[in-house]
Amino acid sequence: MNDVLPDGLTAYRRTPVFDQDTLPVGLRRSHRTKPGVWALIHGIEGRLRYRVLEPFGEMELMPGTPGVVRPDQPHEVEPLGPVRMYVEFHAVAQRPPDAILG
Repeated sequence: MNDVLPDGLTAYRRTPVFDQDTLPVGLRRSHRTKPGVWALIHGIEGRLRYRVLEPFGEMELMPGTPGVVRPDQPHEVEPLGPVRMYVEFHAVAQRPPDAILG
């Protein structure tokens, strides 16, 4: 699984901070960003399981170990106990498309 965003992207939006209780169901099941939109899943506290569904791979995210989401790649996250996290969306510095959160 790739752990670095490509060059030339700009952060343009981020979600609120979620915990194990407020993490939306849409992020816990298979979902995607739109074409052209990359995302970084940032763990602030605790651990998350990050699954990429095509091609399959999984890793544990924690503070200092973000998960990189490629455009239009199905993925999901699962809290592994108490957690705080947010998602940051990136696109080429032109007018970015809206991201999908569910």
